Amino acid sequence: MVSIAPGVLVVFAVVVVALVLFVTEPVPVDITAIGVMMALMLVQPFSQVLVGSVLAEPIVFFEDYPADALSGFSSTATLTVLAMFVLSDGVQRTGVIQLVSAKISPFTEDSLFRQLGATIGVVGPISGFINNTAAVAILLPMVTDLAERGGTSPSKLLLPLSYASMFGGMLTLIGTSTNILASELSGRLIGRTFTMFEFTALGALVSVVGAAYLLTIGQWLTPERIKPRADLTEEFEMAEYLTEVVVREDSPLVGQQVQRALVETEFDVDLIQLIREGEVFLEPLGPKEIHAGDVFALRTDRDTLIELLDVEGLDLVPNVTVDEEELEAGEEGQNLVEVVVAPGSFLVGESLVSAGFRQRYDATVLALRRGGETIHRRMDNIPLRVGDTLLVQATTNSIERLDVNRNFIVAQEIERSDYREEKIPVAVGIVAAVVAVAALDILPIVVSALAGALAMIATRCLRPTELYDAVQWDIVFLLAGVIPLGIAMETSGAAALLAEFVVRTGDVLPMIGVLAVFYLVTALLTNLISNNASVVLMIPVAVEAAQTLGSNAFSFILAVTFAASTAFMTPVGYQTNLFVYGPGGYRFTDYLRVGGPLQLIFAVVTTAGIAAFWGL
Repeated sequence: MVSIAPGVLVVFAVVVVALVLFVTEPVPVDITAIGVMMALMLVQPFSQVLVGSVLAEPIVFFEDYPADALSGFSSTATLTVLAMFVLSDGVQRTGVIQLVSAKISPFTEDSLFRQLGATIGVVGPISGFINNTAAVAILLPMVTDLAERGGTSPSKLLLPLSYASMFGGMLTLIGTSTNILASELSGRLIGRTFTMFEFTALGALVSVVGAAYLLTIGQWLTPERIKPRADLTEEFEMAEYLTEVVVREDSPLVGQQVQRALVETEFDVDLIQLIREGEVFLEPLGPKEIHAGDVFALRTDRDTLIELLDVEGLDLVPNVTVDEEELEAGEEGQNLVEVVVAPGSFLVGESLVSAGFRQRYDATVLALRRGGETIHRRMDNIPLRVGDTLLVQATTNSIERLDVNRNFIVAQEIERSDYREEKIPVAVGIVAAVVAVAALDILPIVVSALAGALAMIATRCLRPTELYDAVQWDIVFLLAGVIPLGIAMETSGAAALLAEFVVRTGDVLPMIGVLAVFYLVTALLTNLISNNASVVLMIPVAVEAAQTLGSNAFSFILAVTFAASTAFMTPVGYQTNLFVYGPGGYRFTDYLRVGGPLQLIFAVVTTAGIAAFWGL
């Protein structure tokens, strides 16, 4: 029996608090990770003060203090992931993925099976070579447009898009940040890292099984939360909230500025557009002076409208339906789009008012969808979350600005002229060179990835000013923060203690059963917390258990690594699940309904595949 030392108790306490914070997310997960790192760093000096009174000896998590505690920032995993974000962004800015997606529509037409096949067939392989989170962000507009053109519910395609990106990320070492982190942990614990195509055969097997499930059973289980539509106002159920009013001659609003009369008001009303003598005006409308006969399109509810008509001297415009066609009459191009709040967005935790959304983007939010709930009233002060979908009315220029802004994902394809199509061969060649150099073991992956990132800048696939925007800094800080937790788990004996409990299952289960236990525990954990945190917590335990049982530790590491990329059962388990949560109109239970069976199928296929390919 491993003794329960004070250091073990401290590590368990930190883990429990971290798990609660990861699940409830009162603060972003990267902040929690940095908090974990700081807590572990502070234990060592404070414990020295308590020696002789409370403790017999100081608690030591890090032999080289504080360098080991800060090693997450200099970790090869962290630097490799950072470089891969740059490489992914360089490829994205060429428009090559949009070029591929444009070829798909004629093939899919109105067949759900072909639409699903195209979605899975594109996102899976792409996710093996660029960050799978970026792949979903890029392809989400393509998939919603495929659904619209084919008369299909987007709900039927978006969840498979997220799932396929996850198992597609298991095709290569660089498919996900989790693989890169697991490789570093494996190297530190057993002296063996992953090669570029170490688990490609198993990843391909898993991808085929996953695709077959999504095209058959999964297609049947995936709900049609959003009906096939040709009109966004219909999809967001705006019929009772959109109307047009005309300003009467005797209205007290005549001669006032729009901003003071209708924007800065206590009424729950949004001014969408102004129609004057046949000409349509969109934001910014604030400085315009109101004239008698002006027609305003408004977003408000029926009770507020009745009060507004009486107080402000307005009349309803009869026999007018305010729909998508009416709202897009102001300009050529798109004026009405769905906008998803992206992970890492400054809007997370802010409201539309506190973020100054209307003023900052010259755009009006008509509705907010959070999963299956659509909010039409009193939206201005609701704190926003990752995955919230906003129905936005704006000028074409404002929508283009939103489309290139990393705080958002515009869920329809936008015509853009800033793609660097002439750089497609260069960007693709750089990624291919990075993969080849690392695969042939000419250079370590961290060196080839950093060199590739530099090459993206040198060849102008990516401009220097775009470099820092290319990196998802929340993932970088998450990695840097959780890596010291893995070290503390190992040095304190916490991993050994947990492993001892798991080893006892070996008395009643065959070795492949113990392997399956690790897979299932990690899979359940990764549905609740970050996938990177899952591998940091579970890989040290898996190695200890395997070594105690005399089994192949590398096989156990692979089981944890694969399981950490299967967050199918909750929307919070993986960023791509949150991407599609709002646009698909899903409920929390939909992920359990569709992802639960897939999770169990993968548990069987992956553990059997590991036993066959690497042995036990």
